Amino acid sequence: MSDEIGRPRGLINNRNSLCVAKDKIDRDRRELYEFGPFRLEPVERKLLRGNEIVVLTPKAFDTLVLLVRNSGHLLEKDELIRMLWPDSFVEEGNLSNNIFVLRKALGEDPPYIETVPKRGYRFVGAVRQLPSAEKALGEQHEFASDALTTPAQTLLPQTTPTAEPGVVAGNRKRTTVLVLTFAMVAALLSSLGWKIVGDRSVSSAPHIRSLAVLPLANLSGDPEQEYFADGMTEELITELSRIGSLKVISRTSVTQYKGEKKKSLPQIGRELNVDAVMEGSVLRSGNRVRIVAHMIYAPTDQNLMAETYESDIGDVLKLQREVAESITQQVRVKLTPEQQARLHQAPEVNPDAYQAYLRATYLDWSQHKEIERAQRYLEKAIEKDPSFAEAYAMLAALQSALGDRWQSPREAFPPAKQAIHKALELDEKNCHAHMELARISWRYDWDWQTADREFLYALKLCPNATEVHYSYVLYTASNGRSAEALAEMARIRELDPIRSEPLASKSVINYHLRNYKALIEIDRALVERNANFPLAHLWLGVGYEGSGQTREAIPEYQKATELRQGDSDATAALAHAYATTGRKVEALKILLAWQRQSETSYVSPYMIATVYAGLGDKDKAFEFLEKAYQERSPDLPYFLRADLRMDSLRSDPRFQDLVHRMNFPQ
Repeated sequence: MSDEIGRPRGLINNRNSLCVAKDKIDRDRRELYEFGPFRLEPVERKLLRGNEIVVLTPKAFDTLVLLVRNSGHLLEKDELIRMLWPDSFVEEGNLSNNIFVLRKALGEDPPYIETVPKRGYRFVGAVRQLPSAEKALGEQHEFASDALTTPAQTLLPQTTPTAEPGVVAGNRKRTTVLVLTFAMVAALLSSLGWKIVGDRSVSSAPHIRSLAVLPLANLSGDPEQEYFADGMTEELITELSRIGSLKVISRTSVTQYKGEKKKSLPQIGRELNVDAVMEGSVLRSGNRVRIVAHMIYAPTDQNLMAETYESDIGDVLKLQREVAESITQQVRVKLTPEQQARLHQAPEVNPDAYQAYLRATYLDWSQHKEIERAQRYLEKAIEKDPSFAEAYAMLAALQSALGDRWQSPREAFPPAKQAIHKALELDEKNCHAHMELARISWRYDWDWQTADREFLYALKLCPNATEVHYSYVLYTASNGRSAEALAEMARIRELDPIRSEPLASKSVINYHLRNYKALIEIDRALVERNANFPLAHLWLGVGYEGSGQTREAIPEYQKATELRQGDSDATAALAHAYATTGRKVEALKILLAWQRQSETSYVSPYMIATVYAGLGDKDKAFEFLEKAYQERSPDLPYFLRADLRMDSLRSDPRFQDLVHRMNFPQ
């Protein structure tokens, strides 16, 4: 059987026959199709799941018919658009919207519609064509069913001067009804974001300046694969964060919506203050990865994109950039030549290496044991794929984290620097590697010029990366550059509106400004908002102690120590407060515990110095400060100039000499 459209099960082979009227298609067809639990009746314009009718928009139904009739074959996007809108000019987003509607109606497990990136769609479900169907409906019913999809001028009957008066009157009456119908349709289309211009419908594309990518759903059904779905979400956000003309919400703010069923996408868009929201799913099966992504314009719930992407896991970096590129095309952001080149160029990665890398990102780096596990995963990733730049960059970040709290700086930071240089050798524009180089230049090398340059370059490469902005807040605040720190804080608030870090950034700035009244005000609010946020308790304690309310500070320090087990800063703050309020025995107990701990693990000499300063033993305090200097402790460049625990030492010439040797920027 064949007609103007082509063979029911074959490729469309005549482009000149694509633009035919839909009523002609339906009138000439008599076939039925079955796939999965569905039964498609083109003439009756019905899709059934069992005995229940599946409701579809007229254009979505027509799209399904064309895909099913050409099951197994690729239909190019241009071909589909010409068939579905023969007399109209529409944008590709309208076709994407039809595909999205169909996927929602049919479900995605198993998938029925495959996206061939940049080309078109293919129906991949197993289709069975039945030999016959019920007769077509009459012309009057067909006319009514086509009212929403037939061009306006074909609805208007043609009258002539020689027509009978009664006929003319009847035609006028029918014309009036049809004009009103068309007006109603135009109003409906307008409400959906369409404009009618003459006989050509044009999609009114909204202008997108901001986007939130919600956590991808794990379709594997295996909880062990959650790391993969979460990792893919983070990597997609990372790719998009490189685009400065598009505000992309931080992963930490969107994480709270994982598995969210009650809130609509428009509501989430309002809460995150974004123009568009993207949600989707990821399925890994063996060495194949499939991402389904759809995006809506939040204010009107208008669908902007609905696509499926699939590749071998070795091409997963290319797959992520392909998704990112589709998003940038849909939201019409302007890309720099560098950004365009990066989206089109992605190296292959060993599948085992990539999975080990994602497992490392999934772990909690605030726990020492988890950092050690992450380190093993990254070492495995590098062993499997020595050309995997991002794994080296993450290993550098992990080594730096060890040097900040759990390992001697002389042991932790040199390997971190090696990993950074390897990452940059493989990918000179890896923003995470540049950020880590900036942090090490600041915290370990005390090379302020390199730190400045590398922070600014990392921000240029990844203008939406909150971790880069937050590190730059810490750096500028610790160097007394409060205006720059405040500007970065404002940017963090835009990118990370849900998490506590925007306010936490303000606490950092006020800590280094020694504005203790502001610390109390800000961190009281933070504690009320999140009673288990340890830094809020720590800074609230500093605010109290700096304001002369040290006894009120002690419970806050105790809570911070409890929440951050093993954190030397919180423990040292508590010991210093004990010492200055006459509870010297309790302060000495902490020093004794640290002495025992130092026999098996690292304890920061700077923090030990703060406790001796609180006890009034200046010689011991300077002994440990010198030890901190010799091992290049990262605590010195961060704390020394603002730390109230050092106030009793500041007038001593030995302290002035230490500050001079640190060569702090002016």
